[in-house]
Amino acid sequence: MTIHREGRLLLFVLLIIFFGLNWAIAHYYPSNTAIQNITIGASIVFYLIILQFFRNPLFSITKNDKHVIAPADGKVVVIEETEETEYLKGRRKQISIFMSPINVHVNRMPVGGKIAFFKYHPGKYLVAWHPKSSTENERTTVVVKTSNGVEILFRQIAGALARRIKWYIKEGQTLAQGDEFGFIKFGSRVDIFLPLDAKITVNVGDITKGGRTVIAELR
Repeated sequence: MTIHREGRLLLFVLLIIFFGLNWAIAHYYPSNTAIQNITIGASIVFYLIILQFFRNPLFSITKNDKHVIAPADGKVVVIEETEETEYLKGRRKQISIFMSPINVHVNRMPVGGKIAFFKYHPGKYLVAWHPKSSTENERTTVVVKTSNGVEILFRQIAGALARRIKWYIKEGQTLAQGDEFGFIKFGSRVDIFLPLDAKITVNVGDITKGGRTVIAELR
């Protein structure tokens, strides 16, 4: 387990702030141990909550050209056939994974291949499970073309709490399955659009682990 780069500066600043706050309380209220203990306890709890947002577990990736792995930790909230209108321009199977604030927020490549398309969309901050969040919220659209010529589209979607989407990819770049491609601070949602003949291997309500859970199999 490591701390993700997106959280290191914030955690360092918070450590300084909490140290200063507790020093001030001890200095101005030297005889009031109750206030000192409450401040220390609250600082520790709040710091640990923020710390867990930025945890980055270490594990090996099992690569398989036929598998689509979960791009994020979370819960499967949507499995449906839908129309993808931005890039693929056709019917696709959609899987949506909701990331809560307690999930790991690292986003990983569901398949390996070349980034054929990337676009950032500014937008609203509706709750991530809102039906219009995938088309109206701040989001990114990524299309990866596999070695077999299959194009998989996926989106990072901001929510009511997630106000910063980070991405580390660009068009023309080649990444392996399971490579880190982005990060969404404080939870949100990731949508994946698959070919109609893909075999879905998860159900609504299932819990996924990014980079490990197989969510579909390609034909």
